[in-house]
Amino acid sequence: MDQTRNRNPNRHMILKNKVKTFFSKPQNLILLLFGIVLTFTTFAPVVAIIEDTISIHPGTIDAHLTNKVEGYTFANYVDLFTGRLARTNLWIPLWNTILLAVFACLISIAYGGTFAFLVTRTNLRCKKYLSSIFIFPYIMPQWTLAVVWQNLFNSNAVTGTSNGLLASLFGIEMPKWWCEGLFPSAIVLGLHYAPFAYILIGGIFRNMDANLEEAATILDTPKLKTMFKVTLPMVKPAILSTILLVFGSSMGSYPVPHYLGLTTLSTKYISLNSKYTGEASILAIIMMIFGVAILMMNQVSLKSRKSYTTVTGKSGQISKINLGRVGRNVIAGVFIILTFFTSIFPIISFAFETFLPNPGDYSFLYTGNINNLTTKWWLTRENITENGMYGQQGILFNSTIWNAFKGTLFVSVCCALLAGTIGTLIGYAVAKNRRSKWANYVNSVAFLPYLMPSIAVGVAYFILFSNEKINLFNTYALLIIAGTVKYIPFASRSSLNSMLQLSGEIEEAAIIQDLPWYKRMFKIIIPIQKSSIISGYLLPFMTCLRELSLFMLLCVQGFIVATTLDYFDEMGLYAFSSAINLILVVTILICNALVNKLTGASLDKGIGGN
Repeated sequence: MDQTRNRNPNRHMILKNKVKTFFSKPQNLILLLFGIVLTFTTFAPVVAIIEDTISIHPGTIDAHLTNKVEGYTFANYVDLFTGRLARTNLWIPLWNTILLAVFACLISIAYGGTFAFLVTRTNLRCKKYLSSIFIFPYIMPQWTLAVVWQNLFNSNAVTGTSNGLLASLFGIEMPKWWCEGLFPSAIVLGLHYAPFAYILIGGIFRNMDANLEEAATILDTPKLKTMFKVTLPMVKPAILSTILLVFGSSMGSYPVPHYLGLTTLSTKYISLNSKYTGEASILAIIMMIFGVAILMMNQVSLKSRKSYTTVTGKSGQISKINLGRVGRNVIAGVFIILTFFTSIFPIISFAFETFLPNPGDYSFLYTGNINNLTTKWWLTRENITENGMYGQQGILFNSTIWNAFKGTLFVSVCCALLAGTIGTLIGYAVAKNRRSKWANYVNSVAFLPYLMPSIAVGVAYFILFSNEKINLFNTYALLIIAGTVKYIPFASRSSLNSMLQLSGEIEEAAIIQDLPWYKRMFKIIIPIQKSSIISGYLLPFMTCLRELSLFMLLCVQGFIVATTLDYFDEMGLYAFSSAINLILVVTILICNALVNKLTGASLDKGIGGN
């Protein structure tokens, strides 16, 4: 008995010491805290949306089918998959969504990959300029090129809207398939995500061992065979990563198909949400399933990727293909024109739209009369006598626009601070406990929201926080919660990559000196890795500025800038929506320039544009 009594206190003491030792390490506390928080914020919305698919909603189709006002039913699944409107509500939108994602992948890889090859492996002219401007479409809001497409090609005769530039100036009326539907949506999304392909594929081309291609050349292998047998297998991981990223992002794209008249899962969700609430939630679940499938494909691809090792040393010099004097200039000229229309023309187009007296009235161009322009959309200070403004004051004095802009800035700053701080701490903790299963779990859960379509994440948070028990709808708090969870991966991955490069001996020396953890962070770790950490704050800020899909269901029109666009579009005040686009694009470009200036970070840096 005495021995048993002696053992028990010892066991308790050992357990107490283990717990004390565990919690004495800040990284363990961080992982425990954020593991619990992220588990709730990631999985609770998913559970809520699954429950919503089987719940009966008063006044909707499931209540009609079951003759009940509460409870649970599978009628939503039966009606969506097999009902009279199954083809319209599910199968056509699903097919369009898959086609849009596939074509966007093909276009982005073909365009971005070709550009990456030319910049890194040839003697192309104007590399620095082209490399910098090529990434603009991704920095800009997703709907930017969709609106520019409308401004260029729409016509009253074909689309029933105001005339675009071509119809107004030259009388050219493009066919409907060119103006609306799958073709323009795929082109616009492909151009928007082409910088993904450029960055990922360009990085591989830049660092690829030239000895492999040189060996093939010495063996008199035809260039085409070298391309397919040597070069493309080396670039395959980057192509696969681009496909996964672009496919996942395109699946949840709302603005582009919305503006260009293509029915997809995301646009169908919006149209079904009021009367077919449960069925709309099933569409969101389908989008989430695609996101999880993409994550699993990525894991499988990582395990199955082949590695290529050179027996000799790695060549430090990459042999550049000589395009010839004519070729290097002509190809550079083609890309200068293409990048002008995808990067510079949108800014010019939005600016001109705000001075047109009526949408599509480009008479000042063919008459040469500058009096055919107007400043009323900017300078009107009263809301009574000015016709066509529907009681709105001019852009400079419009409280709706500027309150929405302030709201957007507030949400962006809060999301950046929270996502940046949480992501930095997670990156630090995971790097310190990199062999821990719990650390890997926290890292995976933190990254999962990035792979889910934005509109599906927005739907999940709308259902979780817009009910009788918790109602945060149309509050900054809900936008900040959703934005923080969605953008944590930006900061956590940036922080993790930088922390893994930091030797543990540096912090160990500070521990020997008995420096507390907060001093070690602020005096040693953060100053050393400040560039990566600042990027972890600035990326969520800039992404949040141009976010629409994530926030559109969480607040009313006019609450933030992105949703205010829809408000003015529905009113027919296209000058106002163009001004908002212009304000957003200029703000984002200024912020991006400041990031480059302050941190030296640039998306295209190191690829070959220098």
